[in-house]
Amino acid sequence: MIRGHAIYEGVYLLGTSIARPLIAKDQIRVAKKFKAYAVSHGATGKGNDQVRFELGYHYFGPKIKIIAPWRIWKLKSRTDLINYAKKHGIAIPKDKKGAPPFSVDDNLFHTSTEGKVLENPKNSAPEFIFQRTISPEKAPNKSSFITINFKNGDPFGINGKKMSPAKLLTKLNDIAGKNGIGRVDLVENRFLGIKSRGVYETPGGTLLINAHRAIESVTLDKETMHKKDQVMSRYAELIYNGYWYSKERFKLQKIVDLKRSKVNGSVKLKLYKGNITIQSRVTTSSAYSMKKVSFEENKSFNKSNVERFINFHKKKLRS
Repeated sequence: MIRGHAIYEGVYLLGTSIARPLIAKDQIRVAKKFKAYAVSHGATGKGNDQVRFELGYHYFGPKIKIIAPWRIWKLKSRTDLINYAKKHGIAIPKDKKGAPPFSVDDNLFHTSTEGKVLENPKNSAPEFIFQRTISPEKAPNKSSFITINFKNGDPFGINGKKMSPAKLLTKLNDIAGKNGIGRVDLVENRFLGIKSRGVYETPGGTLLINAHRAIESVTLDKETMHKKDQVMSRYAELIYNGYWYSKERFKLQKIVDLKRSKVNGSVKLKLYKGNITIQSRVTTSSAYSMKKVSFEENKSFNKSNVERFINFHKKKLRS
């Protein structure tokens, strides 16, 4: 997903969307291991997650029954859920103010917060809801620097130190969160047609998206980069809608991964009060030619061809 620069509706890095197919896959694995006849999820009847879970279930275990309490029980609200939990002795976490919780999804990639005061888009998000990022105003007054290393299009290290994907993302989450990076307040269009307002925190993922685009800029040719950009919107929409295991997503993945073997090197980032600045891009790739781009005269770029190039495109204006 990072290699595809997948962003839904211009802002959402798909932290919940990408988690559901993985959870569904493992649920079916466990169900088959114990010869269970059914799996269940707690997604609401209005949300996207019920679709994401159940498309995943169908892909890996089409004969396994699905139990969705929100749709088949007499549950009409979160108040009903809280009352049910209290009646049956089920512990419920509270928010930082001691009230019943917001709707929160928290995983290695991001944290999302929805519901309560956030349902009205005119209300500002209260600062206490944020879990993994501090406000840019309270971030350090001194810049932080970090270098992300890439091989075959994937991040594999920080500042030259090789790390597992989980440890790498945990480290990026920590340093980005301390610098107030990764907050998004959005109103999104759900798959079922309902608009929903939420606040998402994706600190490490925000660094990865920025760094990956930067390393591709000096390692990939224009045609490959533009082809990836052309499919990104659809690719992101498929993930958002729960189609991670679809033939169409698999097909687009081949475009996303075009020439990924060439995407090698490192990107140095400057982090300061919610902002990310690219400091340097280092690679052995020959895609970026200093000789060709130089303003000094050299023989690597034939300027006499430019007039023919322009004249060719003049004709295309009226074609």
